[in-house]
Amino acid sequence: MKTIIYSILILCSLASMVLAQDWNSSPHNWQNSPYNFENSPYNWENSPNNWENSPKKWGNDRIIRDNQGNPIGYAVAKEDGGVNFFDLIRE
Repeated sequence: MKTIIYSILILCSLASMVLAQDWNSSPHNWQNSPYNFENSPYNWENSPNNWENSPKKWGNDRIIRDNQGNPIGYAVAKEDGGVNFFDLIRE
């Protein structure tokens, strides 16, 4: 009986460790939330209207392209070292 209880406790503690390590990529983490202004497309740095995010800017390294070379999105580096990814609005 003790071994079963110990086994359950060990499994629960391992499961909580896995969840704790995944917090950095969790959408419930405020750093990743779309409601955080740093991640919002309404922030000028992330805006599709910002020239730095435009596919018309020559040699723009923020643009994400599909296999045919068409621009489909852009990436903006965050101050904390992360990256925000946004879709370009199709016309």
